[in-house]
Amino acid sequence: MALGRRKSEVQGELWVATVDVARSPGHVFYERLNTLLSDAGFDEFVEELCEPYYSKLGRRGIPPGTYIRMLFIGYFEGIDSQRGIAWRCQDSLSLREFLGLKLTDCVPDHSSLTRIRDRLPVEVVQEVFAFVLQMANEKKLVSAAHVGVDATYLEANAAMKSIVRRDSEDDWKTYVVKLMKEDGVIEEDEEPTDKQIRQFDKKRKGKTVSNKDWKSPVDDDARIVKMKDRRTRLGYKAEHAVDLESEIILSATIQEGTNPDSQTLLDAVADAQANLIRSGSEAAIQDVAADTGYHANDQITECDRFGIRTYIPEPDSPHQRKWTDKSEETKQAVLNNRRRAKRAKSKRMQKQRSEKIERSFAHICETGGARRTWLRGIEKISKRYSLVVAAHNLGIILRSIFGSGKPREAAALGQGLFTQMLRITPTTVQSLSRAIESNFRHFKTSTTSLNGNQPKLRLLLRSPQCSTGC
Repeated sequence: MALGRRKSEVQGELWVATVDVARSPGHVFYERLNTLLSDAGFDEFVEELCEPYYSKLGRRGIPPGTYIRMLFIGYFEGIDSQRGIAWRCQDSLSLREFLGLKLTDCVPDHSSLTRIRDRLPVEVVQEVFAFVLQMANEKKLVSAAHVGVDATYLEANAAMKSIVRRDSEDDWKTYVVKLMKEDGVIEEDEEPTDKQIRQFDKKRKGKTVSNKDWKSPVDDDARIVKMKDRRTRLGYKAEHAVDLESEIILSATIQEGTNPDSQTLLDAVADAQANLIRSGSEAAIQDVAADTGYHANDQITECDRFGIRTYIPEPDSPHQRKWTDKSEETKQAVLNNRRRAKRAKSKRMQKQRSEKIERSFAHICETGGARRTWLRGIEKISKRYSLVVAAHNLGIILRSIFGSGKPREAAALGQGLFTQMLRITPTTVQSLSRAIESNFRHFKTSTTSLNGNQPKLRLLLRSPQCSTGC
């Protein structure tokens, strides 16, 4: 056999047989997700929802279902940028099949995703989120009796080095040089070095970096946020309202990074209840658990007025509270919350809240690629983030049906099944067969006699369908 050379002169193909065309081996996770969406009528619903925002004439554009699926892929594959999503879909045959693309079709460019996002309003994304919530409700995954609320920080696509003054639009260097000239440190026509500027800025008194005086020139909605380690960053606030029984996210909102938790509790609960109504669910939120940062007299009073029981620990204070300047309604609501917070039920709910809401942040922000946003503006970020949360809810639905909510989880499950097969015993034949049947496509079993009375399982399996077909 002669040596094959990669760079060699070959004659171009005029015709390509169908059997020679590359085919996808399929991906069991995305096939199940496609089946779930098709059975629910997802594409028909989205196309009818988006039709008013498209022209009736002209070339047909990218189907809205394809656009939304690409953003779903960004969550499931942990890709934060639209360029990365487009590249990933272009490289994978199984993902092209998931998007409904033929081999002759081009994967939508990242710029097309931007145009579609700008074309569709926030209301469309909210309806898509409610549709996924309806799918979860049909699977009996939404109870909404006990809800937990918490928030996390999202990094904005803007740097602290680029902030400018709100009054004069001067950047940091220009502003400090002006102060040096006003204090007489340098002459009017003198240009200080960077070292001199840093030394002066470090020693000057009354130095503050507040949102009142500074802003980002590229993202007007981003706010200067102080982190727990005292560093300052430009960012946003993402707030979740989660069903503590099923971990389904009922509400996910993007807000300015400086919005205090103590003023957003009722808005989060109201948005969650509105999504439940929009999804056709008759569930009503009864109990709400949150951390100490959400404790505020007016918020607790409003929740009590709507018949919602709050379980919020009260901040420690060295002084005894006085109610002379508070109404009787506020006093009773706060005292009732204080009594409830000391019960065993409150401890259970707080444990569930810290576990399940933090898990949702880990899935969406850390492994789902949403911790740092490449978009700018609350509206654009909200559109992308809501679809990522919808993908997270779809993963919970798939996990309840098939046992895996992400592609990597499906691959790990398949690896675990092979490990169990190597140490199979007669007592595990029946349970293992059911597990294999639900996670692998092709299997055959044949039972023969071993030593007269012990069954032997002979498994003839193909490779598990856990790769992305790259």
